Amino acid sequence: MVAHNKLPVLDLISPQMRAVLDKSAELAPDAYATDVSLDQQRLAYGRERRYWNEGGPVMAATIDDRIPTPHGEVAIRCYLPVPDVDLPAVIYVHGGGWVVGNLDTHDRIMRALAADSGAAVIGLDYSLSPEAKFPVAIEQAAALARHLLDQPGRYHLDGTRLAFAGDSGGAAMCLGTTLLLRDQGFGVGAVKALILYYGLFGLRDSASRRLLGGPWDGLTEADLDYYLDAYLADSAAMRSPYLDCLSADLSWGVPATYLASAEFDPLRDDSTALEQILIGHGVDCRHEQFPGVLHAFLHNSRMLDAAVVALRHGGDFLRHAFTD
Repeated sequence: MVAHNKLPVLDLISPQMRAVLDKSAELAPDAYATDVSLDQQRLAYGRERRYWNEGGPVMAATIDDRIPTPHGEVAIRCYLPVPDVDLPAVIYVHGGGWVVGNLDTHDRIMRALAADSGAAVIGLDYSLSPEAKFPVAIEQAAALARHLLDQPGRYHLDGTRLAFAGDSGGAAMCLGTTLLLRDQGFGVGAVKALILYYGLFGLRDSASRRLLGGPWDGLTEADLDYYLDAYLADSAAMRSPYLDCLSADLSWGVPATYLASAEFDPLRDDSTALEQILIGHGVDCRHEQFPGVLHAFLHNSRMLDAAVVALRHGGDFLRHAFTD
């Protein structure tokens, strides 16, 4: 892909998105650098995210715990928007290219989704790459789903009403985990909904990749290659139906799905392709493309109206899925 064919994105984004970029540059100009050590990447990403996680909805309770998985114990965090009621459970899988991110970097997103949906949101601190390779993280997510189903009432959750939500690499993991659980006989209908924010679902090339992505969002072609190389043990893994979900059998066992994409995101067309496949198979699917914004905009609800709306619409979709 030739850089001079890229769109002049910084001239096209909304004024609010431009203000977010300016603020992020002030907070941590190296937040998306992939040419530094892992420790530097994770520290910079966490430093930039601290500002965006301030404020937001207050939970009735927040519970930190650890659960067993086939790949060791992992931390989880359960956000309860109301007290003493058995709530539907939304497993949230954070983004960050599978390399950065944790429960703290996505704290406000999870609180907002809990408040907007009225459901409990359970964040998963899965094992990051390159230390852990695919499919370790999705097997940890699947273990959390089984844990919630096997222990009804724990944390005041109703494990029979379960959904997945995630952003970016986390959105890819949500769909992959749902397909893995389906294929392992978890039970069609056990997962009631998917909330997928600007995920990577299997396209290797697209119009949006040709035209978009740069240092402003940390999604140059080199950056995307870096994240996939970190996540995958070998090139054959890219063909797994739990990563290349667009090539998986999506004709059965896929729950109602809400897709949100960003107008100026190189991964935008992944969501468009997934929408068309799901609708073709009769899946209840809603896709919103948010104008004027970049990949990862969901973090910026302190300054960006689109993030507030995307979270609210995801929450509304969950409310309907849990009551239908």
